[in-house]
Amino acid sequence: MALKIVNGVYPTMITPFRKDLSIDTENLRKLVRWYEEHGINGLFAVAQSSSMFELSLKERTELAREVRLSASPEIPVIASGHISDTIEDQAEELNAIAETGVDALVLITNRFSAPDDEDKVWINRIEKLLKKIPENIQLGLYECPQPYKKILSDYLFDWVVDSERFTFLKDTCCNPSMIRYRGKRAENSSLKLFNANAPTLLMSLRHGYAGYSGIMTNFHTDLYYWLCANWEKEPEKAEKLQKYLSVSSLIENYGYPQIAKYALKKQGVPMETVSRRFDVRYREFTEYDAFLIDQFLELSDQYRKDFLQR
Repeated sequence: MALKIVNGVYPTMITPFRKDLSIDTENLRKLVRWYEEHGINGLFAVAQSSSMFELSLKERTELAREVRLSASPEIPVIASGHISDTIEDQAEELNAIAETGVDALVLITNRFSAPDDEDKVWINRIEKLLKKIPENIQLGLYECPQPYKKILSDYLFDWVVDSERFTFLKDTCCNPSMIRYRGKRAENSSLKLFNANAPTLLMSLRHGYAGYSGIMTNFHTDLYYWLCANWEKEPEKAEKLQKYLSVSSLIENYGYPQIAKYALKKQGVPMETVSRRFDVRYREFTEYDAFLIDQFLELSDQYRKDFLQR
């Protein structure tokens, strides 16, 4: 039986690669253990951070299966992996992912319409897809930035809530007004909202969001775990931590995901810093990047002492 989506922290997992850019399965298992040891409530495999757009369907399914097998039985594992343009091809991809045993399928919002299409086009296409995938599997949505960011309009968000078909949304709107609307609109529904934007996290939790699912979990997931678990009990400390998480999240602009792989390596997860990202600048990891991340990790350790040690 599939595990329910619970509140908390869902890392958007990166994929370790060997130097030849094949998937490093051994270190993938170590990465799953690292996440669990540092405080998580679920895992989001086969996402943009996982290089899903650069993986074959076989690799995407193997990745999802390996994460589900490696994770503890009580940890929900959700996965995306549909990157094609046609509904038929997307259905093939999602059905293959569903067969890996993951607990929920996550649909990419930009796969159902072009940037300038009307909302009804999006609804029409996703309804066609829903008829081609298992009715009994949990579904999520992800406002993925690649190849373009499709932020759900209020109209589409209302449709998602009213459909009662979705249990997870990785929200990348980065818009306080929209966050307030979504939190109120999804209240008492089946849909749980997970913010991907660090600066608005505490604010979103106060407006009914279930937790965090963003790339900064690949640097200091335990600090996000503390915030999501303790923001109501210790509001003053939560405010202080939020300010640090807001500023520190800017580091994601310095060659992600390579910088995350370096940070994980420094924290005990051996992996190469190579990536399949097609943009050449993402393939390079510089001495300056290492210098920057070293200082960032030292500062994060200070916050760990303040927040995680009693």
